[in-house]
Amino acid sequence: MMPRFGVTCYYVTTVLIFGVFDKALTAVIQTQQTVLAGMREDAEVSCQLLEPKDVLQVTWQKSSNNVETNVATYSERFGQRVNDGFTDKVEFKHTGLQNCSIVIKNLTEEDEGCYRCLFITYPEGAFKGITCLQLYELHEPVVDVRESNSTEEWVVSCSATGRPAPTVTLSVSQQDLSFSQYNTVSVSNTNATFTVTTTAVLSGSRNNSTQVGCAARVLSAPHREVMVMIPDDDGDDDDELDEKSGSNPRNLGIRISVTLSSVVLVLGVAVLIFVRLRKKSQNSLPHMAIQSNETPVTAIRDTEETDTQEYREVRQETPERTQENHNQVLPSAPARRLIFDEN
Repeated sequence: MMPRFGVTCYYVTTVLIFGVFDKALTAVIQTQQTVLAGMREDAEVSCQLLEPKDVLQVTWQKSSNNVETNVATYSERFGQRVNDGFTDKVEFKHTGLQNCSIVIKNLTEEDEGCYRCLFITYPEGAFKGITCLQLYELHEPVVDVRESNSTEEWVVSCSATGRPAPTVTLSVSQQDLSFSQYNTVSVSNTNATFTVTTTAVLSGSRNNSTQVGCAARVLSAPHREVMVMIPDDDGDDDDELDEKSGSNPRNLGIRISVTLSSVVLVLGVAVLIFVRLRKKSQNSLPHMAIQSNETPVTAIRDTEETDTQEYREVRQETPERTQENHNQVLPSAPARRLIFDEN
């Protein structure tokens, strides 16, 4: 058994020796020239050797800016190996020396490029196949339908964002109706995507179930399509159309009316309560004033009556007290005179 180091050197030597012949050995490899995948999706890249060969190892490489980087290898001796820098990005799906495939996960812009599969044989050399991975991005289109100035015309507009620039197509379910006056505008966004808007005038007499559609497509990837109803003249279908676009003028008017009615009702109740409280306060003020005015008058009258009664009692008692005082003073006068005469 050959040592591991010797086997590895043998594989490397084989690639170096027979690498100059791999251009002439691509006819026996079956693979896709281009794989189209969406952003954040997974993509599978596969190679199949159409002729039986004595394959020692299958090697996967990524080519970017004319630089070849080894991604993964498979051999019967060492099994599956994913090189550093690709362990979270690449995994094997099918492993075999005649048929091998890998999956590139969660695609981003850095994953774009060409991937080579090398079937290393002895003594014929390396057979290679090349598959280029191309990414696309496509979001769901947005449709807007509004009435024109004419009674039997509607302006239909559809916008779609993708990378590369998507193709936008309008359609109508009723055969009697037709589009005219097409206008398409493409805007480049900062994230390398493009927003394409197509507007047209729909003319004709329609029925109650007429629908308009918008399909957006990028390259050969699956398309995205949206269908909406044409609104009635009386606005019955406005709700269904505007629920998808997020703006419903009729519902908005109803909500505004309900809000205004609620505000008016609250203000009316507040005014009624204020008027009642004011009347109640006005009725209570005279009663309080009467009570406050009656109390001093009564007190004054009681004081005046008390003072008058006391004054009368004093006047009635004054002559008697004066007489008593006079009777008390008279006996003392002669005594003073006698004392004066004796001296």
